[in-house]
Amino acid sequence: MTSKVNKKRCLTPLIPRKDARIGSKVVIPRKDARIGSKVVVFQSTASTNDIAWEYASNADNDGLCVLTESQTKGRGRRGRMWFSEPGQSILCSVLLTKTNIEAELLTLAAAVATAEAISAFCNLPCRIKWPNDILIRNQKAAGILVEKRNIKSKPCFVVGIGINCNQTRETFQEYNLNLPATSLAIEGSQGIDRTGLICELLAKLEEWLDKANRPSSINNRQSPVVDRWLELSGMLGRHITLECDGQRFSGFCRGVDPVEGLIVHLDNSLVRMFGAAQTSIAYD
Repeated sequence: MTSKVNKKRCLTPLIPRKDARIGSKVVIPRKDARIGSKVVVFQSTASTNDIAWEYASNADNDGLCVLTESQTKGRGRRGRMWFSEPGQSILCSVLLTKTNIEAELLTLAAAVATAEAISAFCNLPCRIKWPNDILIRNQKAAGILVEKRNIKSKPCFVVGIGINCNQTRETFQEYNLNLPATSLAIEGSQGIDRTGLICELLAKLEEWLDKANRPSSINNRQSPVVDRWLELSGMLGRHITLECDGQRFSGFCRGVDPVEGLIVHLDNSLVRMFGAAQTSIAYD
């Protein structure tokens, strides 16, 4: 690759090889694909999102996938930490340097892709909680963080995805979590082939990014991504309570705008849109 990574920010050197491994399995770049056409793997690093950003100055790194066995400064939305120990999770960041999709729709597409990948590969029931949490039986199993920066006057994105795979119930008792957490192993999918799930995830992400990039999704706000997101979330028509900028709002979910966010008919009869960056579901 032509761009250089600042190795001082990593705990182990970069492994830009075709035989890089997650656990005992080889991770091979996806031939003739956009997402995952280039793959780099670390044994440990601070943040896969930070590593992905270091490749963003070269537009040819579009679709680059950064993986690690563990990270020390993983982050989620609103400054929250993402905890991970070696061998327990899928910790993945995908760089997008050539896309017209806005952050809101990109977040929805990544959530749909993650939920579908887990369901297809592990045969587990997934539900999406606004905007980026993947739940199994009302407990968080995965999360997504989409970051945007302008690089050389062009918008670029990093899609960070974390999936709890091999954690035990005791693992989560060590942390003060804002939402009850679970793992694929706890939910009954033993002996997770994380490499296989990564391949499924990257394929699903490419599928749903293609759908999000259709002109109807971008221009007319009629997106198959939104339809599938609503189906997987089960939020349409439900009464929910949200937290936005330190305030709570309650009302019925009437849909999702791929640019503006969640559409809610509030209890005071007003209709308001809530952007993903400022909003979390308190109760639903």
